[in-house]
Amino acid sequence: MAEKKLETFTIQEYLEMEENSVEKSEYDHGQIVGMSGGSIDHAIIGSNINASLNTAVQKKKLACITLNSEARVYIDAANSFVYPDGMIVCGEVEISEEDPHAVTNPILIVEVLSKSTERYDRGDKFHKYCSLPSFQEYVLIDSKKPVVDVLYREGQASWKMVTTIGLDKEIYLHTLDTVIPMEAIYRNTLQLGPPVFGRD
Repeated sequence: MAEKKLETFTIQEYLEMEENSVEKSEYDHGQIVGMSGGSIDHAIIGSNINASLNTAVQKKKLACITLNSEARVYIDAANSFVYPDGMIVCGEVEISEEDPHAVTNPILIVEVLSKSTERYDRGDKFHKYCSLPSFQEYVLIDSKKPVVDVLYREGQASWKMVTTIGLDKEIYLHTLDTVIPMEAIYRNTLQLGPPVFGRD
């Protein structure tokens, strides 16, 4: 039996479809991948972390901007367009030649994890981001329990990860030289559970 070929699209076709669609999709080497809707807590956490990042940028008077999940990132090396849950660009905002609505130089990227996206966010999506020369820090926020992983680049070839657990803690962001309380990230969530370390 012949293998069924998946339909492929050009970047221009993807951008035209995205412009006319009410739902967001990502683009991966000719494939258009629909994005699943997130939970209420996912949306709350996304708003909280972006507000905290914006406050930190303003307090430190940094030449940076905070972008939420409406902004696309174009990753040339991966031939992909993706939507992070949040990001920071410092200095001049570099716009994709392929798409005037996509940036190419985030220094920090945030993903709020869900059951359907966690494997991708920790794996292939992170590897795509790593091909961006500007990318220095990755913040992964668990939407079900108060656990945040911060990955930061050390040199050109290695990354370190710090895991923070508990609402009474705070995370440190190297790119901004600032701390954000975990309580601020998870403020007003509706169904946050305790950290799970194992089962009897």
